[in-house]
Parts: sequence; structure tokens; C-alpha cells
Amino acid sequence: MKARVFLLASATCLLLAACGSRQDLDKATQYGPDPQLPEPSRGLLPRMRVPKVIGWAQGETPAVPPGFRIEAIATGLSNPRNVYPLANGDLLVIESRKTAKEPIERPKRPVMDWVEARAHGGSGGNQPSNRILLLRDTNGDGKPDAQSVLIDHLDAPFGVVLVGGALYVADTDAILRFNFKAGDSAVAGPPTKVIDLPAGPINHHWTKSLTANADGSKLYVGVGSNSNAMERGVEAETNRAAIWEVDPATGAFSVFAHGLRNPNGLTFYPGSDVLWAVVNERDELGPNLVPDYMTSVKRGAFYGWPYSYWGQHEDLRVRPQQPALVKAAIKPDYGLSSHVAPLGLAFYTGTSFPAQYRGGAFVGEHGSWNRPELNGYKVVFIRFENGRPVGQPLDFITGFVKDGQARGRPVGVAVDRTGALIVADDVGNTVWRVTPASP
Repeated sequence: MKARVFLLASATCLLLAACGSRQDLDKATQYGPDPQLPEPSRGLLPRMRVPKVIGWAQGETPAVPPGFRIEAIATGLSNPRNVYPLANGDLLVIESRKTAKEPIERPKRPVMDWVEARAHGGSGGNQPSNRILLLRDTNGDGKPDAQSVLIDHLDAPFGVVLVGGALYVADTDAILRFNFKAGDSAVAGPPTKVIDLPAGPINHHWTKSLTANADGSKLYVGVGSNSNAMERGVEAETNRAAIWEVDPATGAFSVFAHGLRNPNGLTFYPGSDVLWAVVNERDELGPNLVPDYMTSVKRGAFYGWPYSYWGQHEDLRVRPQQPALVKAAIKPDYGLSSHVAPLGLAFYTGTSFPAQYRGGAFVGEHGSWNRPELNGYKVVFIRFENGRPVGQPLDFITGFVKDGQARGRPVGVAVDRTGALIVADDVGNTVWRVTPASP
């Protein structure tokens, strides 16, 4: 008990060190291509607000705009972090939980462990996780009614992509290939390792997003940084904060783009070869820095981390600086506001939603912990014109937090073959499906 009191007292002192930063910035000023960037504030830890997790009551759902309906198509899951619809109508649900607890190498590590535990509220309990479920509609009513475990004993899986008869799965430490095609009920044989991915006993950003180009000849995997702002040193960040391009036939890889602190939601804009991602930016510069973002990703480009943010705004905490890299840093395409923690991205390719949604982007915002006013905890929609994001985001799915308590937190998003939007909710242990309301 004394140790616990000491920890809480220490945490309070650390929190007070971050006080005094500007709190009144309108979040709307940080949307779009030119977000407002206040002066940074410093502190060992930010001011925190972590909602208590209570889960969804029976019959309770998130809220969607008029003209739509939302329903749970899978409940009682164990940390569903991602979803992947198959062409035959089946749905893969990726259940994932960080497997290794990081060693206490810094005084703030116990505080961060508390934040992570509270933010997930023991989500999933002692149920099995780190597996992929297969959901199938067997009676043709458009809703899955059969559920089975397709792949078990994975290591914090997240990204999944199917290329012909090969199902690629991004574990936290490797890309694996399974023999599987749409319509199968089981994988055929053990997996083949395609390539190792950076992990280790300290594995700060453990989710690995995954996609493939149109012909399946290349895979693209997001590898997040191993720290907030390179405080663990350059060696700990080798080939991290980057998107890799991987040849699945040989396992050879190259860094496609770098300086992206935690890239997720990798996907190509429909009908193009333009790769897009959502990125979690750095912390501990204040409640309104740095805006997380959605961006197209250019081959060979540098996006700033850790030396700068939003182009050439230097992060003076990082030493030594790299002026040449900062000068070359690319500004992202679209700010999402600060600390929303975007983890899912899907372009709307269906036809069942109204025309204004076609070609636009849905973003799953997992939500903040490091600012006094909560931000995120919703799925937003961003309209596109001529392949570019325009205007303000629309709050599309809300209600994950009510009265300061978390019912759930959205993560991965996807569009199925019927045009429905599918959302993984890792705290509510639910998969949600959004369709047009019946006339």
C-alpha cells in the first residue's frame, strides 16, 4: 500500500510539472491541411484524463447520423482490434493483446502501465486473445451467425491482407503467410515466416498495420517508433517509425517512407497506387500538440519524427538535431487534431451509403489519455474530392464515452461487400456494423 501511495504521489508531482499549457484551443482549428500549432509546453508527463471503462449495457449502442442504423454483429470478444471483410462475405476479426510487459526502465513507466490498464479496463478479462476469428453468415440474412477460431497462438496480431491463396498476418514481431482463400473454413498447414519485424522486450508501438499493392507483388507494413521522441536513443529506432515495402516472395524489404511515428490504417486510395495512412504523433508537448494526421505516403519521403513535426517545426527535446532531414520533412495532408489516436482507415468503396460518402475516408479514433479534455473516441468521416481530403470531418459514430465513462473505443474500420461499415471496438469487445436505415 505504501508503495502504491508513493507511486500516486510521484505521479501527481510529474503531472503538475506539465501544468500551465494552453487548454482553450478549439479542436476544429486543428483539422485539415494547416492546423493551428500552439507553442509547446514541457513536463515529464502530460495532464491526464483516462475514462473509466464500464462497457456496453444490454441493448446499448453507439450513435450514428440520421438515415443510418448500427448493430452489434459480434459481442463478448477478447480485444477485437481489427476487421477484414472477405470477398465471399465472411469476416475476419483480429483479437489482439500486448503480450509482454515492458521493463521499468524509467520512473514514468509504472504510471504508463496504470494508464494502459485503466484505458482498457481489463478488457477481455482472462479470455483467449491473439487470434483471428472467422465470422460467417450461414443463413443468408446478411449477418454472421457462425463463429470459429481460424488462427490461434499469434503474437499481438493486427494487420491482415489476403492475396489470392495467401493470407498475410502481421504479428508484432513478424509477417506470417498462411495458405487460405476466401470461403475456406481453416488454414492449410502451418505458417511460413515472410520476414521478422522490430519488436524486443521494449516494444513501444506494437501494432503492425499491413496492406498489399493491387497485384500483390509487394506488402506494406507500418512499424511504429520505440519511444515518444527518441528518448531511448537512435539504436532503439533502427528501421522504426517507418513504412516498409516487403517482397513476399523473398522477404527482402526496403524503407518506403520514414519519420512517421506510429503509422496505421495502411490502405491504397481506390483505383490508384497512392498509399495512405493515419499517424499517431508525439506526446508531452501539451494538450494541443502534436496533431495526429491522415496523409498520403510518398516513396522515400521523410515526415519529421523525431526531429520535427508538421513539416519544419523542430522538436527541441531531440538532440542532436538533423537540420538536413528537417529541411526535407514533408507536411502531412490532413490534421485530425491532437491525441485522437487514429488506428483505423478505410475508404468508402460501396454504393449503399449516400453519394457524398463515396471515395471518402472513415477513420477510427481510439481516443486520448494525455489531455484534460477527451478527444477522439469516435469514427469520423472525411470527404474527398479528386483524391484529396476536403472540408471538416463529420462525426459519424459517437457515444463511445458518456458522462466520462467509456463504453468502448473504436479501432479498425473496413467496408464489406454490401457497402456496410464494420468497426472493431476493443474495449467494448464488440464488432459493429453500420448500414442505411430501412426506408
